[in-house]
Amino acid sequence: MSRRKQTGPGGGRGKRTDVGYGRPPPEHQFKPGQSGNKHGRPKGSKNEATIINDILGRKISIRDNGKARKITVLEGILTKAADDALKGKDKAAAFLLNRKQQVESSEQPAAPQLDIDDRKVLDFYNAQLYEEFKKQGDPK
Repeated sequence: MSRRKQTGPGGGRGKRTDVGYGRPPPEHQFKPGQSGNKHGRPKGSKNEATIINDILGRKISIRDNGKARKITVLEGILTKAADDALKGKDKAAAFLLNRKQQVESSEQPAAPQLDIDDRKVLDFYNAQLYEEFKKQGDPK
């Protein structure tokens, strides 16, 4: 059903090519060195992550205790969630606590301290490198 017999100029005696889903006729196939997306993605088009960061980083004006302040959309969302959590809304409290845990777990710890054996190995290696460079610097 999805195959069509291709006939050549000889009235049906030409070579047969299967045509169907994923197999276009040869005249509609890409030529060697040609791709299906000639111009590619246009320059300046933004991906979803960039759009979200732009939206969440946008400044908005709010009134807090009678004073006007400018905060980011992200800060406003988190402030609203905190206010809702303080009013007793469990989902808002769970959301904030989960976000806090994710942020804390993603933070990189300070550089780990080397134990004594590792420090000795590094010092020995540094001394060897120093001696090698010292020898290369002498024009003897």
